[in-house]
Amino acid sequence: QVHLVESGGGLVQPGGSLRLSCTTSGIIFSIYAMGWYRQAPGKQRELVAAIASGGSTNYADSVKGRFTISRDNARNTVYLQMNSLKFEDTAVYYCNAYYRDSMRIVDSWGQGIQVAVSS
Repeated sequence: QVHLVESGGGLVQPGGSLRLSCTTSGIIFSIYAMGWYRQAPGKQRELVAAIASGGSTNYADSVKGRFTISRDNARNTVYLQMNSLKFEDTAVYYCNAYYRDSMRIVDSWGQGIQVAVSS
């Protein structure tokens, strides 16, 4: 059974930093693409950042240069370093694990963690 557990969220002032972690179990972490998504009140869930099994990354335009996604395969964990946080980064952040081959698709989500940027 796949489990994804996010941690590291909270309340931060504009310009501050947070680091989110997502620790996984029940998967062969190294072969999965991992992503961070967010959903603000009244808005659709959107991709924030993703990292492929090989380490290539992509980011939403709104976070480029401020957020960094990384993975530690030895710890089965993906991170999202968030710097220069803005009010509009306030959202529930979700971790996603995705794998696809000819036999199956695995698309699993964490429970979400709140990030609030407020003065």
